[in-house]
Amino acid sequence: MNLTTPINCQVKGTVQCPGDKSISQRVLMIGAFMNQDMKVDGFLHGEDPISTMNALNQIGANITVNDNGSVQIPKRDFIFCNCDEPLDLGNSGTGLRLMLGFTSGLGLNLSFCGDESLSSRPMDRVLNPLTEMGADINSSNGKLPIKISSSKLTKKYSYELPVASAQVKSSILLAGLASGSVVEIIEPVQTRDHTERMLKNFGANIEIAKKDGKNIIRLGSSNHLNAKNYTVVGDISSAAFLIVAALISNSPGLEITNVGMNPSRTGVLRALEKMGANIEIKNQRLESGEPCADLEVKQSRLKGVELSGEIIPNIIDEIPIISIAAAFADGKTIIRDASELRVKESDRLKAVSDGFETLGVKHQNFEDGMTIMGNPNTLQLEEPIFIESHGDHRIAMSFLIAGLRCSQSITVKDCKNIFTSFPNFIELISSIGYKLEK
Repeated sequence: MNLTTPINCQVKGTVQCPGDKSISQRVLMIGAFMNQDMKVDGFLHGEDPISTMNALNQIGANITVNDNGSVQIPKRDFIFCNCDEPLDLGNSGTGLRLMLGFTSGLGLNLSFCGDESLSSRPMDRVLNPLTEMGADINSSNGKLPIKISSSKLTKKYSYELPVASAQVKSSILLAGLASGSVVEIIEPVQTRDHTERMLKNFGANIEIAKKDGKNIIRLGSSNHLNAKNYTVVGDISSAAFLIVAALISNSPGLEITNVGMNPSRTGVLRALEKMGANIEIKNQRLESGEPCADLEVKQSRLKGVELSGEIIPNIIDEIPIISIAAAFADGKTIIRDASELRVKESDRLKAVSDGFETLGVKHQNFEDGMTIMGNPNTLQLEEPIFIESHGDHRIAMSFLIAGLRCSQSITVKDCKNIFTSFPNFIELISSIGYKLEK
């Protein structure tokens, strides 16, 4: 599916942010583990969370979707079970990494597969600590297909993350939860903490402390969790596309409601505000242990900045759309310490660079980032152009947003991948005045 941008548009109005993909996947696993009746509202019905739901149902979770879109996680009369068929996680790196930890802790015999993109992504970062914990895992050189055999994990495990990664941290925590093991995780830089917040919300024995500048998370062995209905807040990674759309278009104002404001995720707001973005945070509140708010965004004259160091793990998913904002900023933006982007759904640094080459945006791509020479004026294109999505939802959406500041239409190729994280993107962006054509 290709999508083509209109020209001479502005975005305005009020929209609700879609549910958070990362939280949606985590609440399925933790909810199923508790084995108590509970309902989940605000669940993101994207391909990635659905793949995770289907995988859990293969091992007996019996999760269903109500007519109104809420998710029902039931109390079962039986424990989780082995499955002869591979658990297919599609394109979901989060789903795969977390399920590997969760099912290793359960001691199941399972195999995992995924689509071509997921099958090319290295999983050693998760497989190595899980193996140290006692998991019996076989892989294809650290990649899919992966098989786990019935394992008995160590009763106490401590691990210092060599690279900041919320997915690795969460995989270990879920392995500990499912096996009843005491786990301690030391992270050099704080990463998103949805798993810790969710476990605490349900009553887990979890402690978080700081020592020598590092974050130390400790999950105890006695975890008698209590289920309660849960509401998923909006995904700030999805909101980022809407925010940048309002910033770079001739927008009188766009209100985005129900945006998750977890401090480990709001780096994108700090980065954009550093660039001069006019973003007002309103109606701050807590929802199921997660902070959220409404955002009012207006067109802004942006300036180039340097982004590196501690903020990078916090904005790693948003760097493609931040790069689009930088392309229309006044001056030079430098992004460093972002080598992890090389091993996402695509090599995102290369994918952004390829798109910039096509658009004529001056930039320099290097191993762990790029330099972008911004131009606050509309890009003057001689004719409509085509840009490759590289099979990556964040690349596709980023360059569709770039079309707001181009004199000719942009056609982004192979946009079906958008449904993995933002299933109503086309309808939502059209509702605020930016009607994409299929």
